[in-house]
Amino acid sequence: MNPPSSPLTTGSVWKGLMSLAGPMFISTTLQNLQSVIGLFWVGRLGSDAVAALAMGGTILMMLFPVVMGLATGTVAVVSRRVGEGLPGQAAEAGGQSLVVALICGVVAGVAGWVWAPDLCRWQGATGEVARLSAEYLGISLLGCFTVFLLFIGNSILQASGNTVIPMKAMILATVLNLVFDPIFIFGLLGMPKLGVEGAALAMVLAQGVAVVVVVRALAQGKSGVKVTLAHWRFQFEPAWRLMKIGIPSSGQMLSRSLMSVALMRIVADSGTAAVAAYGIGARFHMMIMMPGFVLGNAAGAMVGQNLGAKRTDRAERVAWLATGLGALILFLCAIVLTVFAAPLIRVFDDNPEVVRIGADYLRIASIFHIFAALSIILGRALQGAGDTVGPMVTTIVGLWGVQIPLAIYMARHVVPATHGIWWSIAITLTLNGLMVAGWFLTGRWKQKKV
Repeated sequence: MNPPSSPLTTGSVWKGLMSLAGPMFISTTLQNLQSVIGLFWVGRLGSDAVAALAMGGTILMMLFPVVMGLATGTVAVVSRRVGEGLPGQAAEAGGQSLVVALICGVVAGVAGWVWAPDLCRWQGATGEVARLSAEYLGISLLGCFTVFLLFIGNSILQASGNTVIPMKAMILATVLNLVFDPIFIFGLLGMPKLGVEGAALAMVLAQGVAVVVVVRALAQGKSGVKVTLAHWRFQFEPAWRLMKIGIPSSGQMLSRSLMSVALMRIVADSGTAAVAAYGIGARFHMMIMMPGFVLGNAAGAMVGQNLGAKRTDRAERVAWLATGLGALILFLCAIVLTVFAAPLIRVFDDNPEVVRIGADYLRIASIFHIFAALSIILGRALQGAGDTVGPMVTTIVGLWGVQIPLAIYMARHVVPATHGIWWSIAITLTLNGLMVAGWFLTGRWKQKKV
């Protein structure tokens, strides 16, 4: 008996991909916008408050590998069960994802709240910045279970083919954040003036309301997968199946986070201007890669469903179509960054030395981000199939086996040293993309059981 068809497993591959990627792109944009909103209002409190928010944000980002790992396992299992026509088992997997997310969020929140002052001091915060950072981090971590539940709830919906509800939830969270931030930060409408604590509280409450929307939609089965409270009962075997798939993905994300710290240390040897230039250039590169992450997430959900429906050829077409589109977008964006390198850097810092170094970075490395389409989108497609070991291995080899040693070597032997670092980034982007493509072409992911 063949599994029932769905818009993601039959009909136009292009329409199926766009039906997921469009709302996903809006959701991702809104998610990034929320941090900007908080920073905008906190900026009115002074530079100490801004520094506190930046330090707190750095620590909060360390939770991201855990969330991403669990989300990867969720998408792989839920999409596969949906493709197989087993909504009951998809709901069971979704429930286990939510309860594990809740447990992880509560444990991380309580531990973080207790150790928030120490975490800030370990980053080098002192005086007023240390105090404000601890206040912001304490509330943010205590309420981080909302981030976990929202991310995983959205992953369940997206894996089942519904990206509209996550988009609506993120619109609601963004609007609430816009309203709550000034009220709690500055003490409007009779509320106490909470400063940076107000920014954290606004974020937690906005996400909490969005979680209610997402969980309610899951309980009503609006995506075709009905996750009721009965599915939230922890069961070791299905929970471990999810975590076993997600752990390599967490390792991959953690290796990227640690590599960023190590690379920044290498750049710092070239001076403050180099650090500023790299920071600005890296932000531009993250911006142009956002469509790649969106297409990769959409491809991952479609690959999982099509493998479940025994349509392996269609799963492969989805992955390559998304990769081709992502490469085209990255190519066009890279051309813009290369041609307008200096003016773009100057928008954020008009220091001539920063502009010169940053423009060199954009001109050298931008075009090689085309290969990021291979590593990001094909990597997410592999993860959607449940093959998380391959992307982890290629990432660790590329970043720690090539990029860091090469950056150290070229910084010492290329003049100026920053050119050597920029070329190490370009070479690693190329190599990593080709390694992921090679792993994908072996086709072993098509036989992966989840």
